[in-house]
Amino acid sequence: MIGDGFRAALAAAQDGSEDAFGALWRDANPALLRYLRAAAPEAAEDVAAEVWVQVVRGLAKFRGDERDWRGWLFTIARRRALDERRRRARHPVTPLADLPGDLEPGAPDAAGQAIENLATQAMLAAVATLPSQQAEVILLRVVAGLDSAAVARIVGSSPGAVRVAAHRGLRRLAQILTMSGVTP
Repeated sequence: MIGDGFRAALAAAQDGSEDAFGALWRDANPALLRYLRAAAPEAAEDVAAEVWVQVVRGLAKFRGDERDWRGWLFTIARRRALDERRRRARHPVTPLADLPGDLEPGAPDAAGQAIENLATQAMLAAVATLPSQQAEVILLRVVAGLDSAAVARIVGSSPGAVRVAAHRGLRRLAQILTMSGVTP
């Protein structure tokens, strides 16, 4: 409590004195924060900031003594705390650490995605250097995930010829990648 100097501090604060407002704030803010840590524990500092903004807006119109001041301040605090509880009830927040694994955001790692895209582009460029039959067979077997019989039907060849072309193409790719400094 400020005591006898309250009326002078209030009048000076209402006239725009930062020092006087600071005296009011230093006197009341510790008790305000203690109250808000019980009334709105998850957002006490944020609510306190909102309270002081509202106090600044209404300070010029305030009339009363120190008891009235504290009553006004804590009335504002109570209303802001209730508003905060309502807001949190409407828009609940769960810390990411508390989410079950299947509810975590599933965005891929950007760096990993970029490396994978570069590796895919490099691999496709290497496949493009192979003879056309080997390249087509490798793309159908590896990229499309088809078996030898399905690839044979698509390219009009035997399953044995598809296996031989895939083997030769993969061996050639390994040589190309080794020569370029990439280990397959």
